[in-house]
Amino acid sequence: MARTRVLDRAELPTDTARLAHFLIGKMLVRGLSEGVAAGRIVETEAYVIGDPAGHAYRGITPRNRTLFLERGHAYVYLAYGISFMLNVSSEASGTGAGVLIRAIEPTDGIAIMERNRGTRRVRSLARGPGRLCAALEIDRRLDGIDLCRTGPLWLGSGDRAHGEIGQSKRIGITRAADSLLRFYIRGNRFVGKSAGMHCHGRSICQRKPV
Repeated sequence: MARTRVLDRAELPTDTARLAHFLIGKMLVRGLSEGVAAGRIVETEAYVIGDPAGHAYRGITPRNRTLFLERGHAYVYLAYGISFMLNVSSEASGTGAGVLIRAIEPTDGIAIMERNRGTRRVRSLARGPGRLCAALEIDRRLDGIDLCRTGPLWLGSGDRAHGEIGQSKRIGITRAADSLLRFYIRGNRFVGKSAGMHCHGRSICQRKPV
């Protein structure tokens, strides 16, 4: 964390797929009353302009309006009434698209995450988008927050080199299912389930597409 700085919006690509790739290896930082909890982003999915699998596909609504903010804002929603999901708005203001943050490698505030998740299995703390939000106490109160500004939740520069970035189909969707819009660090043990595995139920998927 010592070398991590807040990402400037100008650094973020104005293209959803490129942003999903760019965010791999960057830091997600959560400020809490108990301290700071953070991790390296190791897995993302892009939901591009006009994507039938995306929440923006049918236009702007009160629920998804933050997905239409300028790139670098949080879009947080509740999936299946169970788990919150964190996405980053990814295009120009007024254009709906986003990047789902699927997993992080915990680096700071691990004890906080363990308490929030009720487990000491570090690998499982934020391996999956629902677990990630539970570990970092991310909910609808953070919907619309500017992630390019120091605050309760922000995006930071990568603090070390990461491995090779892989690309695959997205997980657990049926529309535009063949699009290669999932990005992850190859060989990283904090990356979630393989895109080649069938998703058998909501408790396993833990999310809907953005």
